[in-house]
Amino acid sequence: MSIQLYTHPMSPCSQKVRIVLAEKNISWEKIDIDLTSKANLTPEYLKLNPTGVVPTLVEDGNSIIESSIISEYLEDRYPQPRLRPTDPYQVTQMRLWMKHIDNKLHPSCGALQWPLLMMDKLKALSNAERDELMAKIPEKPRRDRQIRLLKHGYDAPDVVDGVAVYEKTISDLNDILEHQAWIAGNEFSLADAAMAPYFQTPYQFGWSEWYESRPHVADWYARCRARDSYIAAVADDFSEEKIADLRERGAPAWSRIQTIINSSGPANS
Repeated sequence: MSIQLYTHPMSPCSQKVRIVLAEKNISWEKIDIDLTSKANLTPEYLKLNPTGVVPTLVEDGNSIIESSIISEYLEDRYPQPRLRPTDPYQVTQMRLWMKHIDNKLHPSCGALQWPLLMMDKLKALSNAERDELMAKIPEKPRRDRQIRLLKHGYDAPDVVDGVAVYEKTISDLNDILEHQAWIAGNEFSLADAAMAPYFQTPYQFGWSEWYESRPHVADWYARCRARDSYIAAVADDFSEEKIADLRERGAPAWSRIQTIINSSGPANS
């Protein structure tokens, strides 16, 4: 049976699924979707994924969307090696973290990453062309967020909120990882596969000190990056030239992020 994955190299949700595929040594066909040109909003793609996001996994003619649902589908469909804990309580912790990632960390990552990657091409369009593209975004919260980011850049309120979510996530993770090796227990799980790509963002933009100041998180992410699955699914997509470009883009943003962190004090929300 062949698996097709509609993906983008810098999409954390896509990276999450690619890590799971690599951990399970599943063969798959890559179909890149150019997010900067909004290829995810074409009628053809929207037939596969009505929300107009990546990734989309297709197997046996069935289209599966939402990265966490895809990850659990792959766990059920290809149960070995196991990426879901055997202990029921640990399963609840895995799923709580995955829910946090989907509901809070992902839009926060989008607020920090989207202006650095997407705005150049969009600003090169006419106002009418931009408005037409934005109107195609199916989900209103995502559409409104991107419009605010396009208008205000790093002065958008979404950036302040995103920094707060990241800061608390890093702090909470550090407390948990002080007592166990991985997010849901002492074995690598879907929660780690889901979380690791959201640390690729600060890594690639040169904001590593954000998480390196928390030793348990720094150690956890170093172990994630050393896994064959992370190298194949994420790191191999970033050449030295690409990383250099991203860090140049990220330097001014890091100054703004530090200002927000310093003005808000320790993570406590």
